[in-house]
Amino acid sequence: MDSANQDINLNSPHKGLGTDSLSDVPEERGAVAVNPVTLPPGLTEEEAEELRLELTKVEEEIHTLRQVLSAKERHAAELKRKLGLSPLSELKQNITKSWQDVQTSNAYLSASATLDDIASSEVYKKTQETLSQAGQKTSAALTTVGTAISRKLGDMRNSSTFKSFEDKVGNIKHKVVGGKANGESDHSPNESNPVQDNALF
Repeated sequence: MDSANQDINLNSPHKGLGTDSLSDVPEERGAVAVNPVTLPPGLTEEEAEELRLELTKVEEEIHTLRQVLSAKERHAAELKRKLGLSPLSELKQNITKSWQDVQTSNAYLSASATLDDIASSEVYKKTQETLSQAGQKTSAALTTVGTAISRKLGDMRNSSTFKSFEDKVGNIKHKVVGGKANGESDHSPNESNPVQDNALF
């Protein structure tokens, strides 16, 4: 009998609730009613309820717009794919358009006009002319130095001192090469070895 009573108690909708817990429920409801949500100054409960309804409506519209935007973006991506437009080609188009925008901007046109003014000014022309003359003089000086060095080397090679030195070097070379050749022909190690071997026998 006791176990049957326990099963009934466990399956009852109020299982685990004692008389104390049942008595606490009305007190909690009463506490909520006593402490309402604090409203900003100058706002009544009716106005707050209207604002809450409007906020809910706006949030639902935002959610709907996000879904529509996502669908439009997918559709645009599909159209670009069919047209063969890749992200890289779009980037190139954007860069080209940005550069065109820069070229037509007031700042760029003003800077170009300033550079044109500088290029056509007398100071710029004089500076350019001076640099050009300096370059021509430097080139002429280097050419003169090169010609002088070549002439000096030619004169030195044709001088009697250089020719005498060249003849001496040639004679020494001939003697050294000729001496080795004579020594090798007169005293060949291949010829001496057989004589020594025959002497032993």
